[in-house]
Amino acid sequence: MKTDPLIIRRKTRQIMVGNVAVGGDAPISVQTMTNTETCDVDATLGQIKRMVNAGVDIVRVSVPSMDAAEAFRKIRAQVEVPLIADIHFDYRIALKVLDNGVDCLRINPGNIGSEERIRAVVGSAKDKNIPLRIGVNAGSLGKSLLRKYKEPNSEAMVESALTQIDILDKLDFQNFKISLKASEIFMTLAAYRSLATQIDQPFHLGITEAGGLRSGTVKSAIGLGAMLMDGIGDTIRVSLAADPVEEVKVGFDILKSLGLRHKGVNLVACPSCSRQNFDVISVVNELESRLEDITTPIDVAVIGCIVNGPGEAKVAEIGLTGASPSNLVYKEGVPDHKINNENLVDELEAMVRQRVADKKQMEENLIASS
Repeated sequence: MKTDPLIIRRKTRQIMVGNVAVGGDAPISVQTMTNTETCDVDATLGQIKRMVNAGVDIVRVSVPSMDAAEAFRKIRAQVEVPLIADIHFDYRIALKVLDNGVDCLRINPGNIGSEERIRAVVGSAKDKNIPLRIGVNAGSLGKSLLRKYKEPNSEAMVESALTQIDILDKLDFQNFKISLKASEIFMTLAAYRSLATQIDQPFHLGITEAGGLRSGTVKSAIGLGAMLMDGIGDTIRVSLAADPVEEVKVGFDILKSLGLRHKGVNLVACPSCSRQNFDVISVVNELESRLEDITTPIDVAVIGCIVNGPGEAKVAEIGLTGASPSNLVYKEGVPDHKINNENLVDELEAMVRQRVADKKQMEENLIASS
């Protein structure tokens, strides 16, 4: 895993969510959550398939009822991606999905019920070696904490987390990760930074209820980016009031921008100006749409003029510099050939796909010779 040398990851213990390692030196994983009715198995499976095509590492599914637990069993049998079941209040549902092949449980021990019920859930998870995610949310803090702190704040969130962790400690259960989410960035940052000095469990990051696609993306990029640059975070979810597939895309874009994950096309593009020799915006938008299926890491630069174009194109695997009368294509930093504006997107797409195919062939040859 290539990581910016300025980012030193917080040392955490590692847990396994299905076949995805979380924590330790594992790559930071990207999650999202289905928003279909779980009992509509076909709709949920269809949405999960689109998430997988976007590259998601882990998917969370809400399981609010016994009927949903039965639907979860059917869903689990038809997908390979690790699934987390999101459960509140009813410990019997937790026990049911533990029998139905869940890869992780998202619970709050404080709302599961009596100590006996918590012990039953944790005991089953321990027997099956299934990790838990303990989730603290500023919007659902306990009444005693709100009386003590008057309003949601980072101190209340950390105390809630430590209370829940204490329950698991008493049951000798350490196979868990934890999240401390708020919709307010500074509260979230303060909570994660404080708890990071007190435990070594992996962290699930998120700015909860961040907003719509544009505003939520900005808020998540700022909040998650700040924590990731501190070395905090082992798995992330971008929470948007949008198609969950967009959460996956934004999550990977945040990690790619920090050099923490390298998956798919890293498209460097100028904002366009009057110097451009082709319609940069339409070319970039069309390329992004066409190349969404590519998961192989590849750097592509699309620059509209010769001012910054050659410099950016030389450090990309495939680079395009706008020029008159013909644009210049670079391959591996070397000028390769000129290209006219006609069929510009088609030719760029073909070059990218050929480069990806070549990289895959090189990897296969390397494996075969080792």
